[in-house]
Amino acid sequence: MMKKKDIVFRRVTHLRGPNIWTYRPVIEAWVDIGALEDFPSNTIPGLYERLTAWLPSLVEHRCGVGERGGFLERLREGTWAAHILEHVVLEMQSLAGMPTGFGKARETSESGVYKVAFRTRQEQVGRAALQSARELLMAAIEDRPYDVEAAIAGLRDMVDSICLGPSTAHIVDAATERRIPSIRLNDGNLVQLGYGERQRRIWTAETDRTSAIAEGISRDKDLTKSLLQSCGVPVPQGRLVDSAADAWDAAEDIGLPVAVKPYDGNHGRGVSLDLTNREQVEAAFDLANREGNGVIVEQSISGVEHRLLVVGKRVVAAAAGETTSVTGDGRASIAELIESQVNSDPRRGEDEAFPLDVLRLVDGDELSLQLARQGRSGATVPAAGEKIELQRNGNVAFDVTDRVHPDTAALASLAARVVGLDIAGIDLVVEDISRPLSEQRGAIIEVNAGPGLLAHMKPASGQPQPVGAAIVDHLFGGSDHARIPIVGVTGNRDTSRIARLIGKILCASHRHVGVACADGLFLNNRQIRSDDCATWEAGQSLLINRSVQAAVMENGSRTILGEGLSYDRCAVGIVTDVSGLEALADFDIRNRDQLYNVVRTQVDVVLPDGVAVLNAADHQVVEMAELCDGDVIFYAPTASLQVIAAHRDDGGRAVFARDGDIVLASGTNETAVLHGALALAGPAVPAESVLAAVASAWAMQVPTELICAGLRTFGSEASRAESARVKH
Repeated sequence: MMKKKDIVFRRVTHLRGPNIWTYRPVIEAWVDIGALEDFPSNTIPGLYERLTAWLPSLVEHRCGVGERGGFLERLREGTWAAHILEHVVLEMQSLAGMPTGFGKARETSESGVYKVAFRTRQEQVGRAALQSARELLMAAIEDRPYDVEAAIAGLRDMVDSICLGPSTAHIVDAATERRIPSIRLNDGNLVQLGYGERQRRIWTAETDRTSAIAEGISRDKDLTKSLLQSCGVPVPQGRLVDSAADAWDAAEDIGLPVAVKPYDGNHGRGVSLDLTNREQVEAAFDLANREGNGVIVEQSISGVEHRLLVVGKRVVAAAAGETTSVTGDGRASIAELIESQVNSDPRRGEDEAFPLDVLRLVDGDELSLQLARQGRSGATVPAAGEKIELQRNGNVAFDVTDRVHPDTAALASLAARVVGLDIAGIDLVVEDISRPLSEQRGAIIEVNAGPGLLAHMKPASGQPQPVGAAIVDHLFGGSDHARIPIVGVTGNRDTSRIARLIGKILCASHRHVGVACADGLFLNNRQIRSDDCATWEAGQSLLINRSVQAAVMENGSRTILGEGLSYDRCAVGIVTDVSGLEALADFDIRNRDQLYNVVRTQVDVVLPDGVAVLNAADHQVVEMAELCDGDVIFYAPTASLQVIAAHRDDGGRAVFARDGDIVLASGTNETAVLHGALALAGPAVPAESVLAAVASAWAMQVPTELICAGLRTFGSEASRAESARVKH
């Protein structure tokens, strides 16, 4: 059958953890380019010009050349459609607001069929980008139109709707910088940082330390003010009102000017400031009443609105608002001036990517009421040079972190503690943030839970502040205690039993242990599932379990190839052998070198302070020692192997058998001898399996007596199970 010039996806797989390509999740597509195998890019007229016109930013791709424009050089000289697809899909993700940099295209054993792997931060977006990249590339090859802007806009909508929000992503990125792993727990912004019992959870700028009671208090503006006032924090005088008439009575009691705001509102919606007469107050009451449940009238404080971000017990960022105005030219209406003088600012936009909001004139909203108080509307045409104030406060997005007076910072921190919030946005009004509040009648007007972070991450002016790092430091301190010990077991020889043996030993060391292997899912001595749990999903179930203090996971070659590892890094990585090639033909693994690259994944993810436990009797396993970032322990049935001897001569650690005993050796010294330990796990357990388990336990600093206790427990349980089987 004659092949067409086409790009067909044979298989598309999301590898959700470390894999043969990289440490990060990727999408792997098996791409059949058909007759295009005979038509590299330099043989297709106009392809280079069309691609670079549609995606000019491809010039930034360095590719194998290693410098800017490297990919374009390859495109000019001649490269194949699968390689071009890799770069197009990466660029489309980046243009959609989900930048990634890793991609590879490799030939398979079948002519014209390639494996294309590319990094993606979200599976659905990655798959959609892959389809769009194919359509764009085919259009470029066939010299037909393609709406690049519409395709990118569609992907951008997906990014906005299903990816982590920018604030949450900022915190996750800060955690990643500290090598703290993360797991997204829902389709929203609930994210776990760390593993097992050492995990912490965030939901945007709220954490698992954020009290529900404190959040409730912060929403109750009157209660918040009462609590703050009782602790000496300056707050504006005010009270709750239940009608427009009552609002005016309160305003007269407090003294004009006043502010009217929703009782439980947030983000400044429905707030009216500097109200000086009854008509203004009653109109502001209606607006605030629409935005919240109840209305509060309070003293209007002169000055500029500021937002101080408190994390833990300190102010980590501060932003100031601005007064927005337009200047008349004698011809344009206020509505037209807003568009030309305000909304034209490139810093303004409709979504969270912009630090400043677009101003919209809507009947009955804050802006229209502000104009009405001046006897104007959007249709009014101001005289040339006449200045019209639009917002008294708002757009709190101008960084002033370095100007905050220490006394003011201390009051903001106190306000957060009084309410009970670990992370809080403290709103205050003050003329000069560099002077104490007491010198200028400034006051704290609100304490907010779940504060927005964008004003500090991407201020309209001034320095961005590392608020994500501050939140991660608050959750984990200066330590790296975000991980539990994880043991990964890879190979084709008795790996399930090795995983269970290690689980028993760790249980004997008084840890709450989870084991995921082909024999099932185990929590301590209890079997939770009996199906094959050597899977990504089962491994993840252990990592999100708050009670798990250590985890052991079996990872077969098929799991690595089809799903990826369920953890990013591990404390101990065991490799028993490099075998089982015949079972991997459907993954196009055809020789032992390719299999080696699969199995080595387990060693690649060992932490720098971790240990690779390697079978010294398998020469390909031995070769993996040099790939390990951490230490290496070799195990073997005898100390006479040249690998063991050479490793010990270099001061390395080894575990081997001698006359039924198990010897733990560091360099030329025998650190410990476990007398009779080889038989403790029972006669059915191969010596190599016991040695691998013991070496792993030693790597995790389990005392020798507890190692023996764990082996003995495993042997006793196996003996009882066998007796029960025989009886039945």
